[in-house]
Amino acid sequence: MPLFFLVTLFAGLITGYLVRKSHDEIACLIGVFAVISLIFSLVVAPWQIQLILLIVVLVSTNKLLSSRD
Repeated sequence: MPLFFLVTLFAGLITGYLVRKSHDEIACLIGVFAVISLIFSLVVAPWQIQLILLIVVLVSTNKLLSSRD
């Protein structure tokens, strides 16, 4: 399984961390890049990883909705 999607994932995480440390206007631009790269890495990820993420989201959503009642 090729793991090329991890490059954009880690780039997004690193830029997201740098945005949290900075309060300049450039931080907003870097934050936009971080969000775009994270979304792109999820789109390019293999279907096995996408399936695992989907299951995690569905389970956590059901737990949140059931605790809200």
